[in-house]
Formats: sequence, C-alpha cells, structure tokens
Amino acid sequence: MTRAIEEGSTEIREDGTHVLHYLLHLPQPVENVWAAVATSEGLRGWLAAAEVFESRLGGAVTLRGIGSGRITAWDVERIAEYTVEGRGRIRFHLEPSRPSGTTVRFTHESPRDEDPGWRRRFEQLISAP
Repeated sequence: MTRAIEEGSTEIREDGTHVLHYLLHLPQPVENVWAAVATSEGLRGWLAAAEVFESRLGGAVTLRGIGSGRITAWDVERIAEYTVEGRGRIRFHLEPSRPSGTTVRFTHESPRDEDPGWRRRFEQLISAP
C-alpha cells in the first residue's frame, strides 16, 4: 500500500511558505479519485467532513477540523485546489495512468512548518471505498 505514496520534495520559499509534494499512484480510474478529492461525500471518507462545499471556482469550502476558505482552482476531473485560511493551499492534480489508474500530484503550500499527517490521510484515501 505505501508504494502507492511517494513523498516528494519539501521546500521553503523566500517568503517562508513551506511546500510539501506527494505523488500518489491509485488503482482507481480518474472519475473515482475525483469523487474522493472533489466532493463533500468523498472528502468525508478520508480527509474531513465538508460542512460547506460549493463545487465551482471561487466556491466556499469548510473542512471540519481544518478550516474555511475558497476553491481556488477547479478543472473537473483534473485539478481541485482549496485555499484554507491559516492552512494554505491544498492542490490535487489528477492524471490518468495505465491501464486504468490515476496519478495524483499533490501539493500543500502552508505558512506553517508542519506536515498535518498527509501520509496517514493518503493511506485512508487509498483504503476508501
């Protein structure tokens, strides 16, 4: 299971922003992964309950225990990005992989010097139905 999760580079930008990168290799097709990372029902299964989720560019999002913000990038079945106040930017970039899986390029840009347990959360994502 953990071979499906590759931790990439970690960087600190000049402005102090901490950037974490992960590459995920999931056996599910893009439409299933999209449902998991870009719908309130899907996010509830592995990340957090989405108490507010307006599925459009500029839409509001509130993730229980994480915070509130906006959807700052939205390209259906390709890119979902949430910018959450105090937690930074969380971006999922989905690409189909052969034969029927999905590669997710994940980036978390944050003003905080911490990893909020992404590996554990991604293991839950992989295990989600």
